[in-house]
Amino acid sequence: MKNADVKIGGEYFAKVTNKKVTVRIDAENRSGGWDATNLSTGKKVRIKTAGRLQGPAGSTAATDAPATETRSRKRVPKKKDVTATPAGEKKLSCVKAALKVLTDSGEPMNAQEMIAAMVDAGLWESPGGKTPHATLYSAILRDMKRGDESRFVKTDRGRFTARA
Repeated sequence: MKNADVKIGGEYFAKVTNKKVTVRIDAENRSGGWDATNLSTGKKVRIKTAGRLQGPAGSTAATDAPATETRSRKRVPKKKDVTATPAGEKKLSCVKAALKVLTDSGEPMNAQEMIAAMVDAGLWESPGGKTPHATLYSAILRDMKRGDESRFVKTDRGRFTARA
């Protein structure tokens, strides 16, 4: 709905605490929105935006609908399987792909070089993050806290190689 469609004294369907209820608009609120009364409980509610209102309560289409249709249910989209490639093999994690790139190259690299090499080799692809190199760098530093069990060795400032 739009602000111009809302009339003082009118009854509307509104979403209040994730339930669709009928409210009566009592007055305009000085902070914006409207003061209303929940007609099912008699409690005062504040409607902050016209987007919370779902239409006039007096419309025949809304009143003829069964009660089961007026309930709102959250639909959770199905997650795509991001771990499997079309061939059925699992993708490597960012850290494991970096380890593979370092062992294959044999020379120290910084995080940005590792990300570029992983993408070029098709081992790993960023899921859309803006700074995958910073994430990789942080993960390598966390791994290095394990001491001698770490898979990475720091050779120079910002440069790493795989532990032999």
